[in-house]
Amino acid sequence: MALVREAPLSAKAGVALILLYGLVALTAPLIAPFGESQIVAAQFEPWGYPYLLGTDNLGRDMLTRLIYGARNTIGIAAATTAIAFLVGGTAGLLAAAVGGFLDQAMSRVVDVLMAIPQLVFALLLLAIFGTSIPVLIAVIALLDCTRVFRIARSVAMNVAAMDFVEVARLRGEGLLWILRREILPAVAPTLLAEFGLRFCFVFLFISSLSFLGLGLQPPTADWGSMVRDNATLITYGDLTPLLPAAAIALMTVAINFVVDHVLHLAGGRHAR
Repeated sequence: MALVREAPLSAKAGVALILLYGLVALTAPLIAPFGESQIVAAQFEPWGYPYLLGTDNLGRDMLTRLIYGARNTIGIAAATTAIAFLVGGTAGLLAAAVGGFLDQAMSRVVDVLMAIPQLVFALLLLAIFGTSIPVLIAVIALLDCTRVFRIARSVAMNVAAMDFVEVARLRGEGLLWILRREILPAVAPTLLAEFGLRFCFVFLFISSLSFLGLGLQPPTADWGSMVRDNATLITYGDLTPLLPAAAIALMTVAINFVVDHVLHLAGGRHAR
């Protein structure tokens, strides 16, 4: 709590927004006025009671879709980022600590995967394996863990060459002990900040795929597909399609505020 009290206003606002988004995502079935895919009126109803934000292209309540979109988009982005960090972070730390042939082999595989444009690779894999939620999570996590691997390996290489790690090796400590007790605590702040940034990239990437029709599939609510489905209204000066886009942008800004403060703390500085 002390860290939150001493944080700058931007970081506090970021934390508050993230908590608000999380609360909405967790309580979506309780606070949404209608069902996620329930058709409640004619298409493109204007804002007003009982449809506070109008209806979409199929006559579903926009406020309800926004609320459920928070649960779906944020939940999948969080799961994907966590898997990417578990796989890519572990592999990066292991490559830095072991070195030699293992490091070179893993690095070359990652180089090959990173040479392929991420969006093109994702579209190819989703076209082959389908667009179900498990496949979507697995594909994006696979693509993202290569970036996590490079970051984790880079910061861990510097730590692995330090004297206290060499002393631990000379004492006869095992590889897992060194990774868990010596290297991981030293690189944790950097990885934590990277987790926030990577979550933003995954969050935006999922929304982009949904906008292209290869992300979350109907009738599941998703902010990216909501922008696409209601884009026609922009022609008539209706701002409804901008609501899910604003939700995406606001979440991204909030996370970046928090990540920026974490980076300041990791560098021994305090933002004002």
